[in-house]
Amino acid sequence: MQDMANALLTEPSRDERPASIDLQQEYADVGIAEVLDELDRELVGLKPVKTRIREIAALLLIERLRKRLALTAETPTLHMSFTGNPGTGKTTVALKVAAILHKLGFVRRGQVISVTRDDLVGQYIGHTAPKTKEILKKAMGGVLFIDEAYYLYRPENERDYGQEAIEILLQIMETQREDLVVILAGYGDRMERFFASNPGFRSRIAHHIDFPDYGEDELLAIADIMLHRMNYKFTPAAREAFVRYISLRRTQPLFSNARSIRNALDRMRLRQASRLMADVGRSLQIEDIMSLEAADVLASRVFSRPAAARDA
Repeated sequence: MQDMANALLTEPSRDERPASIDLQQEYADVGIAEVLDELDRELVGLKPVKTRIREIAALLLIERLRKRLALTAETPTLHMSFTGNPGTGKTTVALKVAAILHKLGFVRRGQVISVTRDDLVGQYIGHTAPKTKEILKKAMGGVLFIDEAYYLYRPENERDYGQEAIEILLQIMETQREDLVVILAGYGDRMERFFASNPGFRSRIAHHIDFPDYGEDELLAIADIMLHRMNYKFTPAAREAFVRYISLRRTQPLFSNARSIRNALDRMRLRQASRLMADVGRSLQIEDIMSLEAADVLASRVFSRPAAARDA
């Protein structure tokens, strides 16, 4: 009762509340515009994801104002689920979400602790609880990002200790939600089965965000951005060959969107270096060192063995 009385004494009265609020100034002051602009610049496409993040940022900005005006009763649930295939930007978006939450005052630190099942679940009795609690301790005040979260639950294995980690996580997600935001990530269909088997998680997740695969034009734009950052570029013929590469690679096993594009570029840089060293006696121009040629692209096994290629 005394705590409630103290809270009432510190709340602004109706007369003390400002008649109006400059929302544009509030938006500028917290600095989330910079983070949202970075999100637009750093990630190609993903329009529905970016729209949803902007909506969440707007909601939390208003919640921040409501809290200041004593118009809100409790901290909103901020736990999230990111579903989509590998290489669609889930980890990058988690970093931006953490920055937004920090700037708006919903977490003390803007950190993201990224983990998988192995970081949380032990291999013998009594091992899981200390591991899980240690990770949670590190993540407090920020965001805990659990990739491939569905691997926490393995009902086919009677000696699996994942359920213990799940129970600890659920408790902390409920009781410490003012100081920790949990983001569960993974393939959409597997996450759906995971939530069906663990309804406690679904009830604690406020925002479900689906990350679509990139289209061919978007993957080409991603490649251009990556090359620009590394001070490389395609020759016109190489660019044409890479368009063909993308079309073939997207249909093959283990394609991981932007991750596969990055891996492909790394291999093309290796081929370029080998090509240049094969003619070690010639004088190189800066253009030679910067340029990836068609041969560097076409040497990929994607063109010779498309059915069997992995991430070549």
